[in-house]
Amino acid sequence: MIDASGGLLDQDYEMFEQQTPHLLLKHELLPDSAGPGQWRGGLGVETVFQIGSDDTQLVTFGDGDFEPAFGLFGGGPGTLNFIRLQYPDGTTVVPKNKDLITGVPSGTVYHQQAGGGGGYGDPRLRDRAVLREEVRNGVVSAEAARDLYGLVG
Repeated sequence: MIDASGGLLDQDYEMFEQQTPHLLLKHELLPDSAGPGQWRGGLGVETVFQIGSDDTQLVTFGDGDFEPAFGLFGGGPGTLNFIRLQYPDGTTVVPKNKDLITGVPSGTVYHQQAGGGGGYGDPRLRDRAVLREEVRNGVVSAEAARDLYGLVG
């Protein structure tokens, strides 16, 4: 399966779709998911795909669903992990962090967010040129740059 699990890519997108009956809808880095810091945490990843087979079984495992990755020495926390299944009949299922889900129908949309890592050090000490580049690239929003990092202008 396509998964984030602390990295952006575990499997090639085209191979995922050729070798499984599923359709990848989205797999990208999440802006503002990294814990702010002089050295910010790693970005989280959002993955969305449509399940294309009946009676699919899912196993979920991991941590970070209740406590985000913490920051150190003034750095802020990253974002939480979560998984949500939206069944074709409108039912929403949010699995536990360690769970087995059976009988998932075709057409179900699987939505996963792998949270970002915690930041290290005071965010207001982050290199301003690097921060401006992150804002230009959509990694950090202008609001977060202002509110969390103290970037003016």
